[in-house]
Amino acid sequence: MMERYRIRIKGIVQGVGFRPFVYQLAKRHGLAGWVSNTSQGVLIEAEGEKEELTAFVQALSREAPPQAVVESVDWESHPPAGFSDFTIRESIKKEGQFVLISPDIATCAECLKELFDPADRRYRYPFINCTNCGPRFTIIEEIPYDRASTTMKNFTMCPQCQAEYDNPMNRRFHAQPNACPRCGPTLILQAPDGYAFTTDPIKTVVHLLKKGHILAIKGLGGFHLACDATNDQAVTALRTRKHRYAKPLALMFPDLETIKKHCRVSSAEAEVLSSPKRPIVLLKDRGTGVIGSQVAPGQRYQGAMLPYTPLHHLLLEESKMILIMTSGNISEEPIATDNLEALKRLEGIADYFLLHDRDIYARYDDSVVRVIEGQEVLVRRSRGYAPYPLPLPFSSTETLACGAELKNTFCLTKENYAFLSQHIGDLENWETFQHFENTLKLYQRLFRIKPSLVAYDLHPDYLSTKYALNLEGVQKIGIQHHHAHVVSCMMENGLKDRVIGVACDGTGYGVDGKIWGCEFLLADWKDFERQGHLLNIPMPGGALAIQRPYRMALGYLYWL
Repeated sequence: MMERYRIRIKGIVQGVGFRPFVYQLAKRHGLAGWVSNTSQGVLIEAEGEKEELTAFVQALSREAPPQAVVESVDWESHPPAGFSDFTIRESIKKEGQFVLISPDIATCAECLKELFDPADRRYRYPFINCTNCGPRFTIIEEIPYDRASTTMKNFTMCPQCQAEYDNPMNRRFHAQPNACPRCGPTLILQAPDGYAFTTDPIKTVVHLLKKGHILAIKGLGGFHLACDATNDQAVTALRTRKHRYAKPLALMFPDLETIKKHCRVSSAEAEVLSSPKRPIVLLKDRGTGVIGSQVAPGQRYQGAMLPYTPLHHLLLEESKMILIMTSGNISEEPIATDNLEALKRLEGIADYFLLHDRDIYARYDDSVVRVIEGQEVLVRRSRGYAPYPLPLPFSSTETLACGAELKNTFCLTKENYAFLSQHIGDLENWETFQHFENTLKLYQRLFRIKPSLVAYDLHPDYLSTKYALNLEGVQKIGIQHHHAHVVSCMMENGLKDRVIGVACDGTGYGVDGKIWGCEFLLADWKDFERQGHLLNIPMPGGALAIQRPYRMALGYLYWL
């Protein structure tokens, strides 16, 4: 018996090859109808025999593309409409609706194979991508996710790329960043004085790195500062110029085997390192003595990651080096994203600049992860994770939580989602505060969120607090710092009942106007009772004691 199903799919189902997957699946089951992106996800109208429709619906989540996240598949039955074929329609926009957006995805195995195949037309092309990998969030200006709504709108596809883009059976069907050397972005290697090299930029960059130079390299969400991690002189120069005198510097290794030579890597850590998210993973150092002593002075861990863009793969394949890959900024400033911005802000730090002409729309640092007892624990949630939301166990009023002053991230809620931003940084820096404001506007626009409630830290001097209090036409609520920590742990672990929460993570402004520290709270999602805490004592040096905890330790020793 013939039937027609209208099917709505929510989740990360745009920019991950979902429509061509649906098209091929429909053909396999002999169905007619259409599929389209909408402002809420994917909409399908399919008609055929009931048995085939049932199998089709079941396969939508069971056989979905590897980078898709199917959160829900809802359908309703209608009388047949008389479709004669199955087609892919233009995107449908509807005011006020939103769709989940994929984070950027590390280069897939198929693109890597083409990248190093001399017979392939994209051989050694540093911007190769497909529906399974490449830039996503960093290039999206608006939804639905179509090329005209990304920074790739500046590049007109050549006939070959257009044919791939239009072919539902091709891996690059509607791959919005699709490009090749003939029509896509290009690399430019430039000196600070404006001199542009005419030699092969990859080979020249590798030569400069081996000579001990520091390179600013434009990536997915911003610039990296790169140098030879085995060259102490280069690493010391980078630290001095960047004003990053002690904090560890991230490392990019050519492959997993090289990481294992220098760090202890469990199977769980190897899995995270090799995942499409490709975060920096904190690993125990083996102490081989090959990595420079100034990379992570006084630390037992190294921050290691694998290449995640075609450009990285080309550089690491050519050089076989272990590279410092640290954020392209002066310490505490936001990462540089624009070519002119980088040339200005990183002048005096980088000796040379490897630029490209694909614009970055969303600033995006590398994520940092630690694996504890086989479980992934996020230290910094950014590339590969944001802007994918966290699920809430309830439907929420549209709310903005502005976050703290240092290492800021904000959170926006809509329906049963919490959209936690990528790492923003320390708001006391003016450029970082502008990054906070711009990213907040981007999230509100992309996810169609207009907060009616704003939560802020009780500390009256936090810039995030001042920002919240200056907003008009919204309800405002102050949140105690340590209570927020406890509730975050409750939500992460699915705890709904009252708990005894111990929050020792730094200082926070108390409800009594004093600075609180190590707190024992009897708490639930809404309220808390302060049951105990360390003795209140003067803070040696005031706020300086927050940044240098040994001062507080000495203070407590004095009062014992």
